[in-house]
Amino acid sequence: MKKVELPIIDIASLTSEGDRKQTVSDELIEAFEETGFAVLVGHGVEKNRLFEMRELLVRVFNVPNSVKEELSISRDNYRGYIPFGFFSPNEQKNFSTKKPDLYEGFKLHWECPKEHPVKDECVLYGSNKWVSQIDDMKEILLSYWKECDSLTFTLLSHLAVALGVEPSIILDFFNEPLTNMTLLHYPVSSSKSENSGIHPHKDISAITILHPDPLGGLEIRTRKGEWLEILCPPEALLVNIGDFMEVWSGGRFISTPHRVSNRNQRSRYSAPYFSVPRHSTLVKPLVKYENSFKHREILVGEVSTEVWRTNWPDENPSESGYQLGAIN
Repeated sequence: MKKVELPIIDIASLTSEGDRKQTVSDELIEAFEETGFAVLVGHGVEKNRLFEMRELLVRVFNVPNSVKEELSISRDNYRGYIPFGFFSPNEQKNFSTKKPDLYEGFKLHWECPKEHPVKDECVLYGSNKWVSQIDDMKEILLSYWKECDSLTFTLLSHLAVALGVEPSIILDFFNEPLTNMTLLHYPVSSSKSENSGIHPHKDISAITILHPDPLGGLEIRTRKGEWLEILCPPEALLVNIGDFMEVWSGGRFISTPHRVSNRNQRSRYSAPYFSVPRHSTLVKPLVKYENSFKHREILVGEVSTEVWRTNWPDENPSESGYQLGAIN
């Protein structure tokens, strides 16, 4: 597998009015137009927070299996523990032939206030589950989540300006969001022929934020169809465009297929944060861009619910026509 280093962009000046602001904005836009991925430093998330999160991931997945299983997801609650090898790709294939993804996970969504009326509007709203044996799990995760929110709003604002769109138009879609995070553990492969990982897919998000595991294993597919492993410095965050931003931009910013493969003899951990608008948002092109992009519209709550439903191994996609992330 060929390994590549994407240009490192220091975005600290995006929140100031210095001479570098326009240059950095241009670099960011170019990255999202060319590959859909950007390696960012100066992102505002403290280095200690990143490594606090990494240490937390190990603790979460090291609790006894009996504890994790008590917190398992269910068909009516997309929060909690995802057993190893349970989820399968969202693709139109007989469930008996689906090959599961080889990871275990822990799913969290935006922490919806208990009495908030939006809870009655979409089944994906609710309260998260927490591992009671890890006293600081909630504090660490929500602090990191808040910092990811802040970075998201900075990036969305600059992407909107680049599109000629008033930033508030996009930012207002993120009131009562369906933003979510998946804690992931890819164990050591049990055989040389089968690597743990996640199938090739595109993100159903506006943007995704990730602190990559130093072991590597994240691969993106170029426009020419070549798979490349992305290298990332330990203090950097990797940010990529998801399907919602691709649609808003009329295809100017690309949602790039990617996958994960753990070929190492050590466990791999990550915690991707997916920024997702309010459930009632109808995502459609905000601008017209001269390319081959095919017009489409996405109702956020509907597609998010369908992605969740079809992750279950005995479910196939409906005839909605939505792209659910999985690619051939």
